[in-house]
Amino acid sequence: MIKPHPLKGPSRLKLGVFSPNADGGLAITDVPERWQARWEDNLNAVQIADRGGLDFFLPIARWKGFGGKNRVREWSFETFTWAAGLASVTERIGLFMTVHVPLLHPLYAAKALATVDHISGGRAGLNIVCGWNPKEFGMFGVPLVEKGYDQADEWLEIMERAYTSDAPFDYDGTYYKLKDVVSRPASLQSPRPVTMNAAFGGPGRDFAAKNCEYLFTTFTEISEAGKHVEDIRSRADKLGRDVGAYTVCHVVCRESQQEAEDYYERYAVTMADHAAVDAHMAGKKEFTQSHDKNAYDLYRKRFAGGAGGYPLIGTPEKIVEDMIAIAEQGYSGIAMSFVNYTYELPFFCDRVMPLLRKAGLRVE
Repeated sequence: MIKPHPLKGPSRLKLGVFSPNADGGLAITDVPERWQARWEDNLNAVQIADRGGLDFFLPIARWKGFGGKNRVREWSFETFTWAAGLASVTERIGLFMTVHVPLLHPLYAAKALATVDHISGGRAGLNIVCGWNPKEFGMFGVPLVEKGYDQADEWLEIMERAYTSDAPFDYDGTYYKLKDVVSRPASLQSPRPVTMNAAFGGPGRDFAAKNCEYLFTTFTEISEAGKHVEDIRSRADKLGRDVGAYTVCHVVCRESQQEAEDYYERYAVTMADHAAVDAHMAGKKEFTQSHDKNAYDLYRKRFAGGAGGYPLIGTPEKIVEDMIAIAEQGYSGIAMSFVNYTYELPFFCDRVMPLLRKAGLRVE
């Protein structure tokens, strides 16, 4: 028997690290301490998170960056080999892979995912995305798929059948026509590793309601964040499923509120990589449904600070206060980014995690 995946553990609010595999993480900034995403950086960060009791380590899938002075996110590690490497130096943290469905054959993904699940002892997870950036797809000579989530339905069905079928099978779909399909070994987790999908629009949320254990979504204010939880729960209820809602936040945690706010202003405004911020926002606004429409006009600072996610800025006590409020809106987890994970995770784990346990949101 393998242990339950960390995302299925007892804590009410799961916490993880987001985008450490990519240059800058989620911050689009020119501060000298900005995240370099070197391999040794990732090793240090994942071991800090593992020892500190965090639940998951989640990469982005990025093939082409957003330019600017630092060619933001052009440097990034491929997520299957990245997770396999990290699995060998960790003990309890969940390790996710992020995959663009149209760019990777489902049987290759099935074999790679199962490999990481075996290396990690059942700690693998899959973040399924369909892609939005035509410049990235152009690198592969692949057009953006108009109904990407229809393809993702077939993709995930093939993977699960490959793990669970006793004999080779044929598959005759719209996007895949396969003969004598087999994939061994199957994943340790049954029928497959836990899956998540990040979606704001209807098709993506319908896909998550049908297929995934977790949905990542964004909100602009905590007070209205619960409507997104209600939406995904309603979609899942109609299918007799339970899907947990997660969100994305960028964190600046310091001893004083003023120190945290001053640093946020410094890295996300004064020293933002403005050309890259403009390119990132323009692409997201044109090709995705990842945020409320008004977010691009009202919250530029958040896109420089952390890809448009919600900012958690302040003392350990203020961070916990906001996390409690997010949990009370119905969210089951938060994926967090920092300007520099290695520098900032120790303080977060030492100071914030005990307060979360005291508040009843964490069980260690």
